[in-house]
Amino acid sequence: MANLQLFQSSRGAQAPAANAVNEADGDAYLRDPRSALALYAATGCLNGTYYADAATQLAATLALCESVPAEFVARVAIHARQQSHMKDMPALLLAHLANRDGDVLEKAFARVIDNGRMLRNFIQIVRSGVTGRKSLGSRPKRLVRQWLASASTEGVLGAAVGGNPSLADVVRMVHPRPEDATRDALYGWLLGRSYAPAALPESVRAYEVFKSDPRGDLPDMPFPYLTSLPLSKAQWKSIAMRGTWQATRMNLNTFARHGVFSDKEVVGVVAKRLRDPKAIAQARVLPYQLMVAYRNVSADMPERIVDALQDAMEIATRSVPKLHGKVVVAVDVSGSMASPVTGYRKGATTVVTCVEVAALMVASLRRANPAIRVMPFDTEVREVRLNRRDSVMTQAKTLAGMIGGGTAVSAPIAKLAMQKAKVDLVVIVSDNQSWVDTRGGVGATETMRQWQAVRAINPKARLVCIDLQPYATSQTVEGTAGVTHIAGFSDAVFELLADAARGDTAGQWIERIEATPL
Repeated sequence: MANLQLFQSSRGAQAPAANAVNEADGDAYLRDPRSALALYAATGCLNGTYYADAATQLAATLALCESVPAEFVARVAIHARQQSHMKDMPALLLAHLANRDGDVLEKAFARVIDNGRMLRNFIQIVRSGVTGRKSLGSRPKRLVRQWLASASTEGVLGAAVGGNPSLADVVRMVHPRPEDATRDALYGWLLGRSYAPAALPESVRAYEVFKSDPRGDLPDMPFPYLTSLPLSKAQWKSIAMRGTWQATRMNLNTFARHGVFSDKEVVGVVAKRLRDPKAIAQARVLPYQLMVAYRNVSADMPERIVDALQDAMEIATRSVPKLHGKVVVAVDVSGSMASPVTGYRKGATTVVTCVEVAALMVASLRRANPAIRVMPFDTEVREVRLNRRDSVMTQAKTLAGMIGGGTAVSAPIAKLAMQKAKVDLVVIVSDNQSWVDTRGGVGATETMRQWQAVRAINPKARLVCIDLQPYATSQTVEGTAGVTHIAGFSDAVFELLADAARGDTAGQWIERIEATPL
């Protein structure tokens, strides 16, 4: 009799053989270079991850850039900035283009470099030499000058917050030609050179007067220009009353320390701002950033503020689609998912983990789709009972509290196959680094084998893998047996998920990126 361990029969169509080993030493499939680059751009923050350090991530990204057309690199940069709300990766992709194809760089530049932080990121990366050059060159200098010329006074002042390089360094590099006396004076003020005080923008003139005698009304300057000054409690209240949405979110504890929230009127204004749908949309807030704010609020924070943060989370995730049919959402709660979602960087590591972001997604989906089946897993499926009336924050906390164990991405799919479950859509939220269920280089991954068994029972079922970390391999083959991959942790993931659930292949992730006009 033949060896049954080698020649056992399996349900469903033949799954493709694994062709790679993942970072956890498990059998896997190598991603298509386009999909891999898009994944790195949507999830990579150029920090260390659970399985790879920052230098490895950088090298992999640049190698992927070289393996695809320059136009696709530009489209990925635009998508990563506008849809995934990333910062460092889009700037890196533009820096690559600056050394590769100036015409393509020019087409994408203004759509990626949409604020001063992005401008300084781009220049810092170019000057580091990692993309092949250390000088900006004539075309990038011209593009930077154009950005400065089109920026409002508020935009220039905002860009001047931060360093490495500072905006003054940028101005010295590119030598912009001021279009009027006001901009000439503003550049002189930034550079510490002589300027005509009367020609300064009104807000800057008021700021210079205020610095010499910080009493009375505050000048209309960005938040960071004021906080280093000796301000009174009334002045701190004024800052809180007029702050932007993002500045408010990031400085709630600072306001509390300065006694701002002893005034009920201020509490009301801040709470209303935090839950303002228009302000939330304009801030392009990521759900995990709201979780950071919620987790970090001081013990004496007014309940109205804490409640407003929960309301903001509900609003930020309201783009969650209605998913029709029998839907299963499997969330990876294995040990590697305890790593920070934006990676490790000394002094800049987020407190929010991959599992918390995954749990946020699952809880958000469940709120819009209360009938979905939730299957947490590590090496096996874990049981959980969620109260659908709980907030997204509370449900996410329950799921994230299950963290621990090895990774077997196949576990929830194998359970569905064993149960001969009727399903229309299976969603897996994971870092995709399965290793417990590997088959030692023989045939397909266990995940693909089990998915083919599920498809034998449900021929039209679809599998959507939402990837949270930048790795070049996967447990499933995109485009095979109804499999779709999506990457990222912004609310744009939900729209892509809705397309995939409908079987809209024209709206799939890579196809959308390819359709981005240049």
